[in-house]
Formats: sequence, structure tokens, C-alpha cells
Amino acid sequence: MHVIATAGHVDHGKSTLVRALTGGEPDRLEEEQRRGLSIRLGYCWTTLPGIGEVAFVDVPGHERFITTTLAGVGPVPAAMLVVAADDPWMPQAAEHLAALNALGVEHGVLVVTRADLADPGPALSRARDELARTTLAGAPSVVVSGRTGEGLDLLRDTLTEVLAGLPVPDPTADVRLWVDRRFHVRGTGTVVTGTLAAGAVRVGDTLEVGGQTDGATVRVRGLESLGRPTGTVVATARVALDLGGRAPAAVDAGAALTTPGAFEQASVLDVRLSGDGEVPEQPLLHVGAAAVPVRARPLDERHARLTLSRPLPLRVGDRAVLRDPGSRAVWGVVVLDPAPPPLRRRGAATERARLLATADGSAADELDRRGWARRSQLRRLGAVGATTTPPRGTLVAGDWWVSAGRAVQLRDALVALVGGRDPAAGGVPAPEAARSLGLPDAELLPGVVELAGGDLRLDAGRVRRSDAGLPAVLADALAALVRDLTDEPFAAPDAARLAELRLDTRGIALLAGAGHLLRVDGSVVLLPGADDLAVGRLRELPQPFTTSAARQALGTSRRVALPLLAHLDRTGRTRRGADDRRTVVAG
Repeated sequence: MHVIATAGHVDHGKSTLVRALTGGEPDRLEEEQRRGLSIRLGYCWTTLPGIGEVAFVDVPGHERFITTTLAGVGPVPAAMLVVAADDPWMPQAAEHLAALNALGVEHGVLVVTRADLADPGPALSRARDELARTTLAGAPSVVVSGRTGEGLDLLRDTLTEVLAGLPVPDPTADVRLWVDRRFHVRGTGTVVTGTLAAGAVRVGDTLEVGGQTDGATVRVRGLESLGRPTGTVVATARVALDLGGRAPAAVDAGAALTTPGAFEQASVLDVRLSGDGEVPEQPLLHVGAAAVPVRARPLDERHARLTLSRPLPLRVGDRAVLRDPGSRAVWGVVVLDPAPPPLRRRGAATERARLLATADGSAADELDRRGWARRSQLRRLGAVGATTTPPRGTLVAGDWWVSAGRAVQLRDALVALVGGRDPAAGGVPAPEAARSLGLPDAELLPGVVELAGGDLRLDAGRVRRSDAGLPAVLADALAALVRDLTDEPFAAPDAARLAELRLDTRGIALLAGAGHLLRVDGSVVLLPGADDLAVGRLRELPQPFTTSAARQALGTSRRVALPLLAHLDRTGRTRRGADDRRTVVAG
């Protein structure tokens, strides 16, 4: 299905034209009066050869209903701008065209109606001049008479050509259905309608009520498209959803129904503006079928920060309209960041505008500006898709992505932090290192350590310097100890062996501080991990066990067993009883 919206001044023949093209009645006033509802938007549909079904959204042309008009135009990819041959260029035509231009609508048809009442030449020439300054420049034009039928066949052919050139929406995309009408049907319950611009909706689907902070959801109990019940509707399409009898009050015109968890619920936006003049402090933001009061803070001439009166499910690249209800001026809006950082420092707004000036909405751009972000958040923001791979040089840690530039900064800062510590201190505790770097999650620390190559390593909960740079005498001594202790892990070297290896108290402290040795007490040293190995052996003993039993299980002397057991007590892996027996702590 294709969907096209009408636009143009009141009483210029939009409804007559839709009626002539479809045979349907877009003005359902009698039906709406019977239901006790005010008329909002009209819908009719037809079939065009080679294209299939085409739905028309017939919007009000009166200036009092501009909000309703924008609700009908907002989600629709193509427009039919209608002007009358027997009237001059009118303010509402100009306002509708400005809105289409602000929304970036590039596909459409200019239609001059009432050709039987006046020479269409002047109206056609003026309208073409107006379109030439917008995104609809070069759009095809057709002269028709809805009353006589003149030009209707050519209009059908032209619509077919324009609609055939529309980009094909992704049927697997996340759903965001902007609700433009809500009403009650006896025996069914709440029904809402809207234009499905991407994705697919199926009976039984659960959808989130966008913009709600309580995670409210609704279940699709039935679907109807073009007056027919169906089990699945694929974009682009006009659709009516049966939500049953208990739909939340928030599901009303201007709300959005979305794939659960797929969109950022945005209350503050950084945007790029197009249009003339200064944006007022409190304009209206029109996006999809929503109209939301906002507070605008200029960042520079082309960028602004908008604070919304209620959150909306928005993504990077979304197009919207800012409108001044007083002057009726409109500005185009492109959403650059639906989750911007706060502006706290003097000059922060100017710096933010500088960063936004080159924003292109790509994953690399988003990540560079943020420094780090969860991939799931980038997905909600619309910066990455389901299959997007990390930009080159990205540090990936679980759901976290860190930009290449920020990762290098973190690496250098960590090397400096650890390098500034006395080696005898044994490096920097991992939690302290994460706090010092300002990491949003300690899960990122191992990746930063890995970036340091051979300079750093993460061992026993501390970031330490690696083997690189050890004095030759210490490197030789360490190699000898590794050979000595590999087969007999608890045969700690005595004083004579340490003297033979030229290992004094300072040398032992340096090797232990860098994580190369486990110093259990004084000059009693073992290889890293020997304490974990001891716990494994002691756990096999009948509990509680004696010091003698432990010494035999470990195959070592009292000189080593006593300080090793005391080390295990201090680290909480064994518990010493009043009778000097010990028990291995569970876990």
C-alpha cells in the first residue's frame, strides 16, 4: 500500500478531488456526529494500475486546524498539494507547503483544481515558483477539474509514477505508529488509527505507549486496513488497531505505539534548524501526529536545545516542525541527539553547537561525540541498526562501545596512574582505577588494560605494571623461582636460596607489588595463585582440620604452612576456631 496526504488552502477542492479519485467520501461528518466525535482527518483509498492500493489522508485546510493538518501530513512520505485555479495563492497553501518543506517531503504532485472555472495558467505558474524554493522543487504538476473529470486520468498516471519512486520501507524495522484518532466501538472497545511508516504490526503484538515513563503497554487484539480485517499490516499503510476495552487514557491522538524498548523516550533534544527568523522561546513541536509545547534554547543560529513538555519516542534523524502559533512561522527540525548531555559550564552551549555542526547521525559520529555508550542505547537512538558493526578502533566490552579516541585517552591515563605509584604498593586497586578514569562501568577496565599492551596487567583485582622493565637481576631471580616452585608450589625458598638469587627485601617487594610473586609473610614468597591452590587442597580434608594435617596436605614445612594459613584467614578463605583448627569457608 502507498499513502499520500493532501495539502492546500480551505475550499480549494481537496476533498472533491479525493472523492473523484477514489469514489469514497472523505468528509465523514454524519458518522462522526453519530459517534459524538469531532471530525479530524478523512481517509479514502483506491487502486492504481501497477501500484496497487493507495490511501489518501485528506487534511483540513482551515488555519484553525493546522495542528490536525500536521498530524495527517507528519508520518506520510508523499503529498498532493492542491491549489485552485479561481483563487490567488493563499496563506494556508503557503503554510502547508512550508510544513512539507520543513518535514523534508521530496515526493509529491502539484494539482491545480477547478480548471473549468478559470484559466489555470496563473495559479500553476505561481505555485511552481513557490515549490521551486522547497524540497518539492521540480514536482510534476497536473491541471484537473474534479467536477468534469478533466485531467483525472493524467493525475492517476502521475501519482503512479511518483509513488513508484518512493523508497521501500523496511518491513523488519521497529514500529512507531503515531495515533491520529481514537474512538470507541461498541462490542469491540478502543480503536486507534494511524499511518504505519515502517515495520509490521500483527494481531497479538504488544506495543509500548511511547513517551510514558511507567512502561505502559497495549495488546493488538485486531487489525483493519482499508476497511478490511487482517492479521498483519506491513508499512507503508493506513491501519486501525483494536486495543480492547482497557486501553490507557494516554493512547490518544498524538501518542505513539512502539516496539517495546526500541526507542529513547526523549524529554530534551538537540536539533538542527532550517528556516528564517528567530525561533520563539515557547513554540510548538509537531512530530508524527503529536503537537507538544517546548522550550527552545538557541545554541547558535542553526542549532537549538528543545525541552519537551512531555517525552516522545524519538531518534537521530527524525524530522519535525517547530511552529510559532502567533506568527504562524514554521521551522524545519532535524533531531541530532535525543539524549544530550547537560549544559553546565559557561560557554557549553557554544561548544555544543560546534560539535553538532558536523553531526551526521552515523554510529561513528554518535560514538565520537559521546566518548562511550551502550550499544543498546545507540540502537534506541537510531544511530545503529540490528546488524551494525562497531566503528574501526572501537573498544568493545559487553554492551559498551568506547570510541577509538576516548579509548586512547583512557589507556594513556591508566598507564600514567599506575606508573605514578610506588611499585612496592602493588599497583592500583581496580575500583580505584575505574573511578580515577571516570569509567561509567568497571566492565570497561579490562579492555583499557589490554590496550596498554605489555605495559599493564590486571591481576588479583589490581592493575599492575607488567614484566617489561624489570632489572636483569630481578628477572633472573623470578625465572629461577618459577622453576623452583612449578613442581613444588609450597616449597617457599629459604633465606639461603633468596641470598643465592640476590633477592633482598626491596627486590621481593618490587616483584610482589608487580604481581609476580605472592608474599604471604615477611620473606615467605610463593607464585601468584598458590593461595587458591592451597584452598583447593585443604577443602578435601575432613573439616575442621589441624595445622599438621594442612602441612601434610600441602607438602611443606611449618615455616611456610603457618604464614600461609594466616594469609588464608586474613583473606577470608579459611576460618580459625578456638581450638586452633580451621575450616575452609564455603565458596
